[in-house]
Amino acid sequence: MEVTRINDNAFQLTRFGLVNCYLVRENDGFTLIDTGLPGSADDILAAASAAGDPIRRILLTHAHSDHVGSVDALIAKLPAASVTTSERSLPLLKKPADKSLWPGEPNESFAGGLPGITTPVTHFVSDNELFGSLRAISTPGHIPGHFAFFDERDGTLYAGDELQSVVRLAINGWNPWYFQLPRWVMWSKKLCLQSARRLAEYPIQRYACGHGALCEDGPEALRKLIHKAS
Repeated sequence: MEVTRINDNAFQLTRFGLVNCYLVRENDGFTLIDTGLPGSADDILAAASAAGDPIRRILLTHAHSDHVGSVDALIAKLPAASVTTSERSLPLLKKPADKSLWPGEPNESFAGGLPGITTPVTHFVSDNELFGSLRAISTPGHIPGHFAFFDERDGTLYAGDELQSVVRLAINGWNPWYFQLPRWVMWSKKLCLQSARRLAEYPIQRYACGHGALCEDGPEALRKLIHKAS
């Protein structure tokens, strides 16, 4: 697993050159945003140990397998850690996943691995909640229940799969030809664009996506993508 230091607050952890999760430092230790693919637990724990703090919390952007794949393995080794996600993600984290749509949601299908977790969720994050240093932002579109998280200390947007930055920044649903996977499994392009418009209102300094390198661009970069997609 490749470890990239973002700043004093955070580290990007990358497996297979493509799948990211993030360690975000708080006063009492790390919040881990997503857990990567199955088999990532030992590398994540080693990265946290090398960075000098324990993992206290796991915060999930959404329920796809490359984001929740190591939750149970991590909690087996970190029994005191908490797990947080959105209430809407909970049925998608069941074994088997309940993909029933909720009232008012677009009647469109979505794909992607939904392996579920056995670990109980200890907190449901709500829209605009301040979770430690992270502002929680409801960003449905890629999948129901998707959230992004904005670090108000340094302007880092942890975008999950609302955006991707493989070679260049893109809104999922408007992916470049060489990285179509998030588009193939996504739910609603219309909601993805609406969510991108919400994110562009924040004073973003960099984009930390579920897939791709860190992107050191501000909100104007996202506004240009929104304009092209509209």
